[in-house]
Amino acid sequence: MFRHLYICTLGLCFAVSSLTAQSADELQKWSDRAARESFPMLKELLSIPNDAFYPDYIEKNVRWCEVAFAKREFTTKRIETPAAPLLLAEKNHPGAKQTVLIYLQLDGQPVDSTRWFQESPYLPVLKQQVGQEWQEVSWESLTDYKDDWRVFARSASDAKGPVAMFLAALDETKAHNIRPNYNIKVIMDFEEELGSPNLPEAVIKNAALLKADMLIIFDGPRHITNKPTLTFGARGIATITLTTYGPAVPQHSGHFGNYAPNPALRLSKLLAGMKDDDGRVLIPGFYDGVSIGEETEAILRAVPDNETQIKDRLQIADTDKVGRFYQEAIQYPSLNIRGMQSGWIDEKVRTIIPGWARAEIDVRLVLESNPERLLGLIKSYVGEQGYHVIDREPTKEERLNHAKIATFTSEVSYQSFRTPFDSKVGIWLTSALQRAFNEDPIRIRMSGGSIPISPFVNTLGVPAVTVPTVNRDNNQHSPNENLRLGNYREGIKTMMAILSEKL
Repeated sequence: MFRHLYICTLGLCFAVSSLTAQSADELQKWSDRAARESFPMLKELLSIPNDAFYPDYIEKNVRWCEVAFAKREFTTKRIETPAAPLLLAEKNHPGAKQTVLIYLQLDGQPVDSTRWFQESPYLPVLKQQVGQEWQEVSWESLTDYKDDWRVFARSASDAKGPVAMFLAALDETKAHNIRPNYNIKVIMDFEEELGSPNLPEAVIKNAALLKADMLIIFDGPRHITNKPTLTFGARGIATITLTTYGPAVPQHSGHFGNYAPNPALRLSKLLAGMKDDDGRVLIPGFYDGVSIGEETEAILRAVPDNETQIKDRLQIADTDKVGRFYQEAIQYPSLNIRGMQSGWIDEKVRTIIPGWARAEIDVRLVLESNPERLLGLIKSYVGEQGYHVIDREPTKEERLNHAKIATFTSEVSYQSFRTPFDSKVGIWLTSALQRAFNEDPIRIRMSGGSIPISPFVNTLGVPAVTVPTVNRDNNQHSPNENLRLGNYREGIKTMMAILSEKL
């Protein structure tokens, strides 16, 4: 069946011809079957521990992927790094003139088993919600599963679920003799939750091997409405560790209170001075270069966010005022205190003046802001508050000669990326999702989170779009992470549509 698709953006319309044979109803039926047949594979993959701090765990995941992709007639190659390897799987199709690179993530966040409501985060459990409680369901019941049932396991959503979806989609398209008219390269990352520290250098060294015309990232949750979604960018991320000092060792607060300076108080005042009461960064120049024009605002407001619903979900009465609404807020760089420590609390509390206080900070990056410049602005601010700023612990001599000392260390993990809606990859993916779901996908200019694929965009010049599939309320990075089965099936449907959409 030959049809024409018209995609309009920013007042311009693009006619796209698409040779397709699969209707939304056909894809629905096929994806339902693929889901049922692939549940055992999903369970098997989630049963392999994948904390990137443990190399033995990662090796088992690498081997599993090598076997899984070889079974589907892909050639695989390990790209060695100083730590965990990247795994490249490749499959060429006769007559194909273009190559699509697909990014998948296999590692997961560390777990605290005591906070999971099951025997182990690596023993997947199927559950259904009854009232306010989640009750276990037998895996044998999956022959008649319900969309709202969920699989609870580490990485169920972030991001082994999408890996299983992609493999199931490959199997189902093959069963129907559907062959993409493009070559496929799949790059698998086993250190994403560590910030992919070895990815940028690996991309530079293997530029020819990774060459492609476009990049798809199968990662992340759909829009909160759980409708088909495409995300055309993501913020980058940099991190800061900031430490202030008091006495060389903690001192009795009775003996030295009112005498020895308290580093926790000093750190609190230092951090409080970085922002106003509305959450805006006060450091001069922090938001320089970012401008939201009329066209950009129209794109941002087209996302069907319900601000009341977002606040209800977060259980907050008010929001910061960096932007006028949610989508606008995440177009700016952010300065976030992600953790603080000094002394002891709770059952370990003691009456002391701490020896030090430490804050861990993340800075979300946007294309308009140079990462090193932002870090430099923050470091200069600390110095302007009277601190002697160093990148290590102070010596005794330094302690005696400087009234206020701060240790400041920072690292840029990766930069932001953003792809135009009317790019070739954007039009192609929009067409695929329109065909699969008989509705326009929600198109998001840039997500607030970070994905370590900017080296592909910035080093290789490959335009990238994220295709999120999982449920947003998945407890990502937290105890009791889960994947909704309806999202699993629709994720397979999404990927089948992409595999059958002609480039």
